[in-house]
Amino acid sequence: MENKVNNQKDSLSMKSLIVLFSYHHNNTEKIAKAISEVLNAEIKMPEQINPEELQNHDLIGFGSGIYSAKHHESLLDLADKLPEVNNKKSFLFSTAGITGKSKAYKDHTTLREKLESKGYTIIDEFQCKGFNTNSFLKLFGGMNKGRPNDQDLKNAETFALKVKKNL
Repeated sequence: MENKVNNQKDSLSMKSLIVLFSYHHNNTEKIAKAISEVLNAEIKMPEQINPEELQNHDLIGFGSGIYSAKHHESLLDLADKLPEVNNKKSFLFSTAGITGKSKAYKDHTTLREKLESKGYTIIDEFQCKGFNTNSFLKLFGGMNKGRPNDQDLKNAETFALKVKKNL
């Protein structure tokens, strides 16, 4: 029983941060908010981050929409500026027009590799569909209208619970 209480205290004292870039339809912001509710995490944009401040967090999530098969440049630029760490726990998430397990893995590769090269440990990854009106799609009213939807938000919460449990 005492161990269970200590684990609860540890998860309550865990300091989490989500670094988010969400622009067009705020798809990814909706997902970030669902995750942050579960993890009690602060949400900041990449330009609000001083790379040194990440040392003060136990868990860091990085997320954006997917642009040309990778996270937004502001996240990738931030990853380049991060100092080396030792096994800092993190997770990746995104919204995209086209999704799937192998697609998410590919879309997250650039950011994953940058973070891992700095000593970050990616404990899990999440992706769901997002409303997309980029390029020619706007002529047809876009793709994935209404996404992320309630089920996507519920899936994001489930993802966050899994991340929390695995810490």
